[in-house]
Amino acid sequence: MRIGFDAKRAFHNTTGLGNYSRDLIRILSEYFSGEEYYLYNTKPKKVDRLDMTKFTERLPEGKFWKKFSSIWRQGAIVNQIKKDNIDLYHGLSGEIPRNLKSKGIKSVVTIHDLIFVRYPKLYSFFDRKIHFNKFKYAAHNADRVIAISEQTKKDIVSFLKVDSSKIDVIYQGCHAVFKQQVSQEQIKQVKEKYNLPDQFIFNVGTIEERKNLLSIVKAIKDIDIVLVVAGRKTNYFDTVQEYIVEHKLENKILFLGGVDLQELATIYQIAKIFIYPSIFEGFGIPIIEALYSKTPVITSKGGVFPEAGGPNSIYVEPYNINELQQEINTLLNNDEKRKEIAEKGYTFVQKFNDEAIANSIMNLYKQIV
Repeated sequence: MRIGFDAKRAFHNTTGLGNYSRDLIRILSEYFSGEEYYLYNTKPKKVDRLDMTKFTERLPEGKFWKKFSSIWRQGAIVNQIKKDNIDLYHGLSGEIPRNLKSKGIKSVVTIHDLIFVRYPKLYSFFDRKIHFNKFKYAAHNADRVIAISEQTKKDIVSFLKVDSSKIDVIYQGCHAVFKQQVSQEQIKQVKEKYNLPDQFIFNVGTIEERKNLLSIVKAIKDIDIVLVVAGRKTNYFDTVQEYIVEHKLENKILFLGGVDLQELATIYQIAKIFIYPSIFEGFGIPIIEALYSKTPVITSKGGVFPEAGGPNSIYVEPYNINELQQEINTLLNNDEKRKEIAEKGYTFVQKFNDEAIANSIMNLYKQIV
């Protein structure tokens, strides 16, 4: 089978959608090496994290489409997909090109979340309209829709008016680096490079309002612990920084930049607790990464979080500072409980292993084709 992928995020995004794209493409090529994989990219790659000996990359043909690659990705790409004799095209980030069906090309689309509908204030009017129209078109015109969680499936049915029978929930996993035990030498190097303390709690994710970093900062104000944060800064960082300065917490919050995957995996494994009080997620990959790292997780109640965190992670109301503070204190002061939660979380997270995901995806492809 020849399978085509929208690879824009795989080659140009280092976080959520990029990680999903790369991991899915990678595990399919590992478990189903007999298939042919074509990666459709808008322009020369910025992110080089795939073994390209396993894939065929396709860029826009002709000067015009190279210059207007965003338009190419929405429609003209179909001519190249047809020329490559692709059996099935997978839109990995909520979009598919127009007119795939008229060219006889089967398709599937992955929808991660509909946060722009649930939390419209986080997006501009035009971004909301553009996202909604693209996602609705893809969901109604693809042969099947993959939702990355039951929560996302419910939202697709509710907001995009898609029949639930057309939607398959296939969870996503995480990069293999988070599943490997790091060495003492790696720990020593990372601690020295980033000047990490012996004990700290950890948060990963874009520093934006929805991720709710400020709640963690407020919760540790009176706790003798350092918070380490790895994530891209947005305007919301200024709000967090203002609180830090106002309460003289500069020595308790450590912001890291330029952390590579191996370093990130190391930091996960040496953190005392991973805290993720996000308001809403389509899934929450950092939770999975922490569980594979055998680090206990405190995250938000409701939504998708119990799907990702399992029955033994700790759940709090994301804006309840006292509750979050209490749970942090409880875990920091109870080594036995931390160890128990970590071990049970590690057992739970095996359901997101690569082989299970690869089989689910390939079985769906074969059903469609």
